[in-house]
Amino acid sequence: MTSPKDHSCFQAPADRNIKVWRYLDFTKYVSMLSSQNLFFSRSDLFADPYEGATSHANIRLRPAVYKDSKIPKQAFDQMAKFAEWTRQWTYINCWHMNEYESAAMWKLYAQTNEAVALQSTYEKLRYCLPEKVFVGVVHYIDYENEWLPEGNSMWPFVHKRKSFEHERELRALIQDLPQTDKGIQTGLPNQEFGCEVSIELNKLIEAVYVSPESPKWFLELVKNVTKKYDFNFEVHQSLLAKTPVY
Repeated sequence: MTSPKDHSCFQAPADRNIKVWRYLDFTKYVSMLSSQNLFFSRSDLFADPYEGATSHANIRLRPAVYKDSKIPKQAFDQMAKFAEWTRQWTYINCWHMNEYESAAMWKLYAQTNEAVALQSTYEKLRYCLPEKVFVGVVHYIDYENEWLPEGNSMWPFVHKRKSFEHERELRALIQDLPQTDKGIQTGLPNQEFGCEVSIELNKLIEAVYVSPESPKWFLELVKNVTKKYDFNFEVHQSLLAKTPVY
C-alpha cells in the first residue's frame, strides 16, 4: 500500500519524480538485500542534537502567540518533556534529493570506499512504503529567529537548521508511540535501536552506484551479490569516477 497522500506535516517536492539517493556502506547494503527491509533509525540516536527540538524563536515568541489562549506555563513545560520523549519513538530513513550524484554526500555518508548509493524517485519511495510511513521534504529554518509550526508532534522532525541545507533531505518517518488501553504510555524508554520496514526493492530502486573511489573488483562484487539475491536493478560505477578528457 502507498503512504497516505495527505498530511499537514509532510510536503512533497515540487518535482514528484525527482531522483532521491541513499548512501550506505556495503554491509548495510547486503543486510537490506537479505532482509528486503529498509532500516529506520531512532531520531535521538542521530548526531544532530536538534533532532525533534523546537526553535529558540518559539520559546521566545510563545507568550505573544498564545496570549489569548490562557495556556499555563506548566502546559508548555509538559509539552517540552513530551517532545523530548517522542524522539526515541520516532524513526527516520533519510534520502538526498538531487538529479545527480553528490560528491559531498559520498564523503559525508560513505565512510569507506566500499560503499554504494541507491537511486530511486520520490514517487517510487512514497508508493512502495506502507501507510504507517510518512514521506516529505525537510524544511531548513533559522532556529534563532523563525517560528517552527506547533500542534503536531511530527513538525519538529521535518525541520532542521539552515546549516544542513546542503543535505536537501527527504525523510521517510514513523512515529510509533507506545499505547495502552488508557492512551499513550508516556515516559516508557525504548529498548530498540530502530525498526525495519518491509519493501519491494525491485519496485523501489532504479539503479545502484558504487563509490567513485572503489576498485573495479568491488563493482563486480556488488553486481554478483545483487544478482545472488535475485534483484534486477542495474549496478554502475559512480559517474564521478569517469576519466576526464582534454
